Amino acid sequence: MALSTTVSQRKMIRRKAPRGFLKRVFKRQKPQLRLETSSDLLVHLNCLLFVHRLAEESRVNACGSKCGVIKKEHVLAAAKVILKKSRG
Repeated sequence: MALSTTVSQRKMIRRKAPRGFLKRVFKRQKPQLRLETSSDLLVHLNCLLFVHRLAEESRVNACGSKCGVIKKEHVLAAAKVILKKSRG
């Protein structure tokens, strides 16, 4: 078999946080807000952790309903659970 048929062609994964984009969004939403230099990295990390928790919980919901594919309903149910947990 040829290498191209056995190995999936994946996109390159970004290794850096989109710092310029995050700073621009912060400035547009809250121009009066003064942020520390590394605060955009913390926000990016928080977003990545949320997406990871959402994927895990969605997978659990899909397995619980004996479905091999994660559907919209699984993600919405997982989002409700995760947002309740994160409120404190």
